[in-house]
Amino acid sequence: MSMFCYQCQETSRNIGCTMRGVCGKSESLANLFDLLIYGLKGLAHVSVKLLEKGVYYPEDAVFVMGGLFRTITNANWDEELIRNVVTKTLSLRDRRKEELCKLLGDKCDTCPAAVSFQVNPTEYDEFAKTVGVLRTTDEDVRSLRETIVYGLKGIAAYAEHAHMLGYHDDDVNKFLMEGLAATIDDKLSADQLVALVLKTGEMAVKTMACLDKANTETYGNPEPTKVNLGVGKNPGILVSGHDLKDFQELLDQTENSGVDIYTHSEMLPAHYYPAFKKYKHFIGNYGSSWWHQLEDFENFNGAILMTTNCIVPLRKENTYLDRFFTTGMAGYPGAKHIGKRMAGGKKDFSELIAVAKKCEPPKETETGHITGGFAHATVLSLADKIVDAVKSGAIKRFVVMAGCDGRMPSRKYFTEVAEKLPKDTVILTAGCAKYRYIKLDLGDIGGIPRVLDAGQCNDSYSLAVIALKLKEAFGLDDVNKLPLSFDLAWYEQKAVAVLLALLSLGFKNIQVGPTLPGFLSPNVAKVIIDTFGLKQTTDADSDIAAMMA
Repeated sequence: MSMFCYQCQETSRNIGCTMRGVCGKSESLANLFDLLIYGLKGLAHVSVKLLEKGVYYPEDAVFVMGGLFRTITNANWDEELIRNVVTKTLSLRDRRKEELCKLLGDKCDTCPAAVSFQVNPTEYDEFAKTVGVLRTTDEDVRSLRETIVYGLKGIAAYAEHAHMLGYHDDDVNKFLMEGLAATIDDKLSADQLVALVLKTGEMAVKTMACLDKANTETYGNPEPTKVNLGVGKNPGILVSGHDLKDFQELLDQTENSGVDIYTHSEMLPAHYYPAFKKYKHFIGNYGSSWWHQLEDFENFNGAILMTTNCIVPLRKENTYLDRFFTTGMAGYPGAKHIGKRMAGGKKDFSELIAVAKKCEPPKETETGHITGGFAHATVLSLADKIVDAVKSGAIKRFVVMAGCDGRMPSRKYFTEVAEKLPKDTVILTAGCAKYRYIKLDLGDIGGIPRVLDAGQCNDSYSLAVIALKLKEAFGLDDVNKLPLSFDLAWYEQKAVAVLLALLSLGFKNIQVGPTLPGFLSPNVAKVIIDTFGLKQTTDADSDIAAMMA
């Protein structure tokens, strides 16, 4: 065993990747991620102790957000960059520790190992092997600790996007440190860790609410939109990932340049925001979900910008590394990285645009439209119509099919469910899981589309808001009394944060697939199953029958 990682749904045999990640991650990168997270835990411990003394550094929470975000599955593949971030982490930790020791004087307590370890950068690889997931020997404690860490990774990603737009929540920032520090505190009982898992869900709700506010106050409320799937005649730039600020700055810098802009995968919902509709060179959406990108990017012909995860490792015979760019927390060896924006300034996309101008126009691979833009503001404006449709029997059930897409053949299940659901059901969706069914012609119910896409994975928050408001509209005392079922797909750590958020809001009997997380030990899984009714997907016919019953 040269590594151990079980943070994503693809993990080998649903147990753990021990030689190389199924995602393509090398053992050296996996171990560097472990070392980075270990260092961040040490920084978090010191931050919590400083906070107890009334000293608060919000910029440290922002630093931790970036560190955790880089370790999310398929976000950053650049080992040299990760080494540099580790060095910066340890330097910041040691500065804060020195300040803490001065404050405490003779009362300084013995710190956990993560606060005190020192290692030469040339020895990172070997030392990293000693600080990973398996450092916690008790299976159940390990499971609870890692559930917190993965939830915090999702929170960090969403909080980072909000921060880029000038929005933050101090409660979230402080909990980011509290939660990380808890995972190296051997004094905490299993019950205390369970409570922290639930608190992670509460903070995920606050984080997604903050990001929703940031996006809608900056770009307007998403509105129903038909998105073009065809291509234009100009060279293009294909933008993937999740970051809307990067996207806006690129649109501004390419206006009247002769270069068209397209979205890919989780950037599709950019089409739904009013602020982006004024750009005539914003043409449409190209391709499908993240794991199709090897073909999508090759066919596109133009320049490609990855603003966040998910990056699929390029084939050796790749045809697009020379036109492949990363920015933000994303990174890939050999790809050109566009650096951070200066304070009050914008990122410089001129090199990306110059490359795009030399490219052929995109190869057309499909035509038609995708319809989306049904976030909470739009759906709640239709609340009376929806309530009437339910009361009349026109709509029998809502099924939330949000989450992540992935490569496993078993994920065809989600397409089957969408196709086989009765015609009097409405699918609420968000995230790239939608690509399994959003291009199907599933019709509408009295003018209400049978697939209502709220947006990106973080917009699963919108679906929760819709459910809670419908509970009020129906005069119910429990959201679980709504004609509502959850049939979620998951892949990486942002999905973990979303799941914990839903549990914290009181939603029960959520169905998740194609597997339950491998990082849940049998005992921890039993607690969640017994408490919340969490269950794994089975087959389309059986699950539909259970939902409709």
